[in-house]
Amino acid sequence: MASFTGYLQADGYAGYDKLYDTNRVTEVACWAHFRRKLFDIHATKPTPLTTDLLERIGQLYEIEAEVRGQQPDVRRRSRQDRTLPLIQEFSRHLDDALRRLSPKSEMAKAIAYGHKRWISLTRFLADGRLQIDNNIAERAMRCVALGRKNWLFAGSKAGGDRAAAIYTVIETAKLNGLEPQAYIADVIAKIAGDWPAARWDELLPWNWRPTVHNVAEAA
Repeated sequence: MASFTGYLQADGYAGYDKLYDTNRVTEVACWAHFRRKLFDIHATKPTPLTTDLLERIGQLYEIEAEVRGQQPDVRRRSRQDRTLPLIQEFSRHLDDALRRLSPKSEMAKAIAYGHKRWISLTRFLADGRLQIDNNIAERAMRCVALGRKNWLFAGSKAGGDRAAAIYTVIETAKLNGLEPQAYIADVIAKIAGDWPAARWDELLPWNWRPTVHNVAEAA
């Protein structure tokens, strides 16, 4: 990311701090990570406060579910009109809870996690391109995390780079609603054939269409 400029959505990992300090990379925090800290406490020690905060976060996600997949300007307007008032009220509840809780309590620490990142947690409100969380990326990495014990070693740096490229192709195909094996097999066959270089862009996952065989001719 040495030359990257833009938004980075992630958890509170301190290793990213130097990127944010460059002013080239803008932090966008993840509501799912904040919610998880509250939920972990609620799962073992439910209280009216944990219930209330989780329900309020649930309201934010209900709005996001309604506008998911729509154009950025539509998402931004919805967030400004509907989500912003909910988040402002949520912030007041967090401040009130912090005043009442012991600073050393688990709940105070969980709330402080979100309070510290409040600006980055609310950046998605003003930009419809941004997500409320980074669950899409987390799900894309899940197959790697589940199987890494089976392929612990890549053999070389080049092997690791190639594995990363393959993962990227597979997950990009999934994001575009494609069956990865069918997509990759078709693209490899076309590349091995006489597919013109001027039409490479047609093979990208968001442009690709499956080859339709004439069943009558095949019969």
